Amino acid sequence: MPSSDKIPVIEVAGLTARFGDNIVFENVTFQVFKGEILVVLGGSGCGKSTLLKHLIGLYQPYRGRVLIHGVDINTDDDAQLRKLRTGFGVLFQSGALFGSMSLAENLALPLQEYTDLSADIIELIVKMKLGLVNLAGYENHLPEEISGGMKKRAGLARAMALDPTILFFDEPSAGLDPITSVELDNLIKSLNAGMGTTMVVVTHELESIFNIAHRVVMLEKSARGIIAMGDPRDLQQHSRDPRVTNFFNRLPPEAKETRTGNGQKNL
Repeated sequence: MPSSDKIPVIEVAGLTARFGDNIVFENVTFQVFKGEILVVLGGSGCGKSTLLKHLIGLYQPYRGRVLIHGVDINTDDDAQLRKLRTGFGVLFQSGALFGSMSLAENLALPLQEYTDLSADIIELIVKMKLGLVNLAGYENHLPEEISGGMKKRAGLARAMALDPTILFFDEPSAGLDPITSVELDNLIKSLNAGMGTTMVVVTHELESIFNIAHRVVMLEKSARGIIAMGDPRDLQQHSRDPRVTNFFNRLPPEAKETRTGNGQKNL
């Protein structure tokens, strides 16, 4: 992304997640810049989804702060928090659609809840949002009547209903076949490029990471925090931390790599 666009819209400062005696991560600090796709990655149990839930205000920090557009996501000001939440959308793993409602009804919900728009305008917006994710004509379908990939796209359309400036994704490729996963990645990239939406994506899928990420934040379970941050291809090639290079090169933890004189990797 252009350096001129490096305006922080999310600021995480000294964030610690603790549940009872279990510290998931501690002193996590990073920024998400306007218009970028930041991917949060790492192995199982490192706290990726826990971090996401802190970013959207579902979990309260044990220590530290999360600021969105300079506002603490854990503010006690209900009016301010309500306004803040209309500025971001979330796509959960399952799509989180209401099974008894049509796609149109699912998309209309946030518009009915957070706006005073007329029924005709809401219907128009719903059709437009479904069209953006290539689901035009599926307004009256129930979630059970469409495929897994279509459910993800419908969930994305609902997340975009209020024209958020930030979108959060929790394992968007989970449960999808490789072709559908690539199609979703391409949709995410096109929305980011076309609308300038800032995106935070939690995933461990390497192909998706290399396909969509401008920058990554890598968590590691034993470190209880961030062990790497930056361009994924740069980390793959130049990180000196074996935990990082092993992850990006699909190597087991005990694997070691050396380089020959021509720069090729040997195991």
